[in-house]
Amino acid sequence: MSEEYEIKYSTLCQKVTSEGKSVQVYIYEDGKGGWILEVVDEYDNSTVWDDPFKTDDEALDEVFDTIEKEGISSLIGTENDYLH
Repeated sequence: MSEEYEIKYSTLCQKVTSEGKSVQVYIYEDGKGGWILEVVDEYDNSTVWDDPFKTDDEALDEVFDTIEKEGISSLIGTENDYLH
């Protein structure tokens, strides 16, 4: 039997807009002391970083670093990017 727990979201979750495009940033606890970073685009495509971050601030910094280096389009898929 698996133990269920309530997801604790960071207060740093937010919508980020750049280059006229937006993504929703979710940062939540992993249940082991780390923070998970997930970015969801306008088509509900989700990008989740493989490794947890030590703090929610580090996770948010990673989003802004990624957007600065690779552009926000690197976090946006297409309308058809979903699994059947």
